[in-house]
Amino acid sequence: MNIHELISILPFYQSYGTIPDIQIEGIEMDSRKVNSNFLFVCIEGFHVDGHQFAPHAVERGACAIISQKPLDIQSVPVIVVNDTVKSLAMIADKFYQSPTRSLRLIGITGTNGKTSISYMVEKMFQNIGEITGLIGTIQMRIAEKEYDVRNTTPDSLFLQESFHKMEKSGVSTAVMEVSSHALDLGRVFGCDFDIAVFTNLTQDHLDYHQTMEEYFRAKSMLFSQLGNTYDKDPKFAIINLDDSYGEKLLRCTVQPVITYGLEATADIVAKDIVYEPTGTTFTIRTPIGEEEISTPLVGKFNVYNILAATGVGLAAGISLPVMKKTFEQLSGVRGRFESVLTGQSFGVIIDYAHTPASLENVLETAKEMTNGKIHVVIGCGGDRDRTKRPKMAQVAIKYGDIAIFTSDNPRSEDPQDIVNDMISGINGDNYIVELDRKKAIEKAILAAKPDDLVLIAGKGHETYQEINGNVYPFDDRAIALQVLRDL
Repeated sequence: MNIHELISILPFYQSYGTIPDIQIEGIEMDSRKVNSNFLFVCIEGFHVDGHQFAPHAVERGACAIISQKPLDIQSVPVIVVNDTVKSLAMIADKFYQSPTRSLRLIGITGTNGKTSISYMVEKMFQNIGEITGLIGTIQMRIAEKEYDVRNTTPDSLFLQESFHKMEKSGVSTAVMEVSSHALDLGRVFGCDFDIAVFTNLTQDHLDYHQTMEEYFRAKSMLFSQLGNTYDKDPKFAIINLDDSYGEKLLRCTVQPVITYGLEATADIVAKDIVYEPTGTTFTIRTPIGEEEISTPLVGKFNVYNILAATGVGLAAGISLPVMKKTFEQLSGVRGRFESVLTGQSFGVIIDYAHTPASLENVLETAKEMTNGKIHVVIGCGGDRDRTKRPKMAQVAIKYGDIAIFTSDNPRSEDPQDIVNDMISGINGDNYIVELDRKKAIEKAILAAKPDDLVLIAGKGHETYQEINGNVYPFDDRAIALQVLRDL
């Protein structure tokens, strides 16, 4: 695309140096990835300022720079804007020809449940014959191809490029987990969402947002960004009314709302629920009828996830029989209440629970399906919200018969300091400390008796430990399997 056409999307800017009449071959915010005739955009991050790498981008072939301040560069034009984050989103959207306008884009936000719901929704659309795309915590999928992702919601440049690939691959519906960080940092600027889903809001990420009110404000942006107009293709908000923030969120969008819940008077509800260790059955009631659901997924949290996915199905015009088929086909998501089985006489569950509420949810489910004792392996991440650490520990000893407090991505912090935060104020002695996570998992499994259950929480699908700036291979599931095989 011609550079003049590309930057015409920017309403105001100052240019230093003559802007050449040249075709832009690519856009980058990482100077190491710049090639000839690329446009380099300087982004100020938490740890690195992209302005420092503008000279390196020029060396690698950048033909122009977009910056938030004048730079001492004369060899290529420098285009100065007020906000490079917004400018990057606008330019990326134009460069990739606004791909989300031709996709049905579904955004899912909330503290817990995003990944599971995204997989349910993806499967639902596949069951009506659509080619789908997915961007989430675990991976990105475009049609049948899988890709790794670094953040739950990547930056705007990566997103627009990915949506462009989806469009070219025949994708008609894309499902994306949308984190509060992504909303607050402008990563989803330029994304034209058609359906927005709210799961719940519980304490998490307060190291970044500082208060629950700010956390909620960030989440609410997804719903306000659905827009003010009623287009030919309607937009919808799907909201959990059982959550205390659900009512507040109703006032954050002008678009039609579909509500769900188990306790509130909502559009979609579940009745006559029967929880069993092998699955869950219930009647789902919706504005278009009822269906009897029998799913292999277990626990109340999965009923909520199914209700949310049903809301998406209703908004998209999918029939109840198709949704019923989808929910009865589901086999779960890696690292989300995932069983590790080698024929042992007790249960071992891997779960991503890393907030007090999510840990409580999975432990309540564990209690419902366990006749014996519950052994909990849990830690808290370093360089993150310290206030939730004692709450996590309290939940672990409240529902667990024995808790083992250990490390979980300590990052730059001393694991002992993190555990000290966890055990501060604990009333009870049904816990031990084992900072070595591998040994903690071994101790829990070796202590388990027939009919007991071992819950290894906090990391779920993750396959690494982050310690002092280094990333080491570490997979809870692989460790548990090895211990079980050695029994």
